[in-house]
This record gives sequence, C-alpha cells and structure tokens, in this order.
Amino acid sequence: MSATVADVLAVLDAAYPPSLAESWDAVGLVCGDRHEVVDKVLVCVDPVRATVDEAVEIGAQLIVAHHPLLLRGVHGVPADSVKGSLVHRMIRGGIALFCAHTNADSADPGVSDALADALGLRVLRPLSPHPDGTTGIGRIGELPEPEPFARFVERVGGALPETRPGVFGAGDPDRPIRTVAVSGGAGDSYLAVATEAGVDAYVTADLRHHPAGEHLERGAEVPALVGLTHWASEWPWCGQAAELIRGAGNVEVHVSTRCTDPWNLRA
Repeated sequence: MSATVADVLAVLDAAYPPSLAESWDAVGLVCGDRHEVVDKVLVCVDPVRATVDEAVEIGAQLIVAHHPLLLRGVHGVPADSVKGSLVHRMIRGGIALFCAHTNADSADPGVSDALADALGLRVLRPLSPHPDGTTGIGRIGELPEPEPFARFVERVGGALPETRPGVFGAGDPDRPIRTVAVSGGAGDSYLAVATEAGVDAYVTADLRHHPAGEHLERGAEVPALVGLTHWASEWPWCGQAAELIRGAGNVEVHVSTRCTDPWNLRA
C-alpha cells in the first residue's frame, strides 16, 4: 500500500515531537500536500539548491531536512530570491519539504544520539537535559576503553564524512579519553555544561575562537575539544531519520551524501 506525505510525517512527528522544538524554531511541513502519495524520500541536513536538485534527479516527492528553510519571518517567497526559488521549484516539481530541527536535537533518540553512535559511544544521558531527564540537547557517552586524545581525534575523523576543513582537536595528545560529550550543530554555548559534567572530551561544531580559547585557558582539567563542520556533525542523523521513514510504508528512502558545508577549498 502506498504511503502519503501525511503517513511519513506522522512517523517523524512521533519520533521528533514538535513540542520539543525551541520557541524560536520553525519545524514541520514547509510546502507540499499531506494527501499526496510518496514513494521516494530524500533525507538531508540542508534544504539548499544541491539537495533540491538531488530530489528532482531521483524523483523524490518529499524532502526531509534537519535545518529549516524559512527560519526567520518572511513576507514573501518570490522566485527571484534564493529561498523563494527553492520553494517554487519544489512546488512545481510536486516535492514536499518537512523540517525537524531542534525537536530532532532534543528527541530521544535524536541528532546527538546518531553522532554518538557513529563515534562508537555508549550513551549515558543528555548533556543538557529537559526536566524528564531523557530528552534534551547533546549527549554524554563513554568509549568501551580509554584511548589517547590523538587517537580519539582520528576516530572522529574516520567515523564522519570527509569535509574540506576536516576534524581538529585541542588538548594533550596523550590524555586518556573515556567519557565524551557530543552536541550536533553549533555547540560552544554548552562548553561550561560539558566542563561541569566532568567529561574528558567534547565534540561539537562551529567552535569559535574566543569561547574555545577561554575554555582551554581554564587548565588541564577541562574537556579536550574536537571541532567539526556543522554539516558533518549532523549528517549521521539522516540515517536515523531514514530508518524511521522506512517504517511508514512502501517508501524508498535516499540519504543525501552531498556535502552542503559552504567550505570547498583549503590552502
């Protein structure tokens, strides 16, 4: 039996409840008809030209993205604007767009669970939990055995898709790493939380110079840092979401491997 857009969205809303989204966020169905039949779905991090192109190429009727397309208030989507052109192209192509953002970040399991799993960590608890103790931003996990920080950075690099900026570490190369905090997406606002948790290392994206530098100046006892690009840190979630969608019925699901980081050159 064919699935509809509504069937797929019901599965995703159950896994990533909209109530978990931050008040400033924009999640859910962006464009498309809930009653349309879906036999192909594309899952990606970013709803941008490259992934909309991919959806058209494979004949997908639905894009499931992590990042919202229209996060800030808009007064129009003219076809000659960047985002408006995507909306028009999707509508003309019969492609619906659904976004699960901070609700997928906080869900159990969610974005950071997928990142932790990719790194071989056993998840213990959220990094910044909600009152229920099971949902929340980030995760704290542990490795099966301690390993030197230099080897752990190599582990991270080998587990995630390659990007131009790559993976970078800040800390004593010989420091034993066992407990690790992870947060998919920009996570330097949780540096103090990771420190309070007493973990050996913290893995996140978009680490800024001053917050990272001030963190490390606190001494050898603070967590070592592993920096990623935003796309790489959240890409493992695509596989998690794809497995959920496959349970919605007779649906073929593709996970986009097109890197949508803005960085494409390195000197």
